[in-house]
Amino acid sequence: MQQFTVPQFIDVESKIIGPITTRQFLIILGGAMIIGLSYRLFDFGLFLIITIVVSILMILFAFVKVNGRPFHFFVLNATQTLRRSNLRVWNSDALSHEKAFKNETPIKVEYKSVPKKYYKESHLAEIALIVDTKGKYKGE
Repeated sequence: MQQFTVPQFIDVESKIIGPITTRQFLIILGGAMIIGLSYRLFDFGLFLIITIVVSILMILFAFVKVNGRPFHFFVLNATQTLRRSNLRVWNSDALSHEKAFKNETPIKVEYKSVPKKYYKESHLAEIALIVDTKGKYKGE
């Protein structure tokens, strides 16, 4: 039997610059680009406000972990939980349809007993052949 190496520590991100991973580097790069654009486009007061907000978000998304998982997973899970309804109510529309049928008078059905068919051994062999050939043999 062949032996294969099982990858370990697959949840560890690769480091590119010292202790900074690729994901963290891209988040910092994106934040720096937003700060640079705001410096060129806005006046100094608005630039400071945008810089503070973007820096806080950049640090949160790049370095903060909640329950051992990156912050963006926490934000995604929180938004999915908040969008879902808090109270789960079973759909009672099905009951209203059943009530409509309950008002009708029950129909009596007579059952006829069907005699059992006993097959001979040769007929069983023929059926087994049909099943084994996946229906290509039609029988006699």
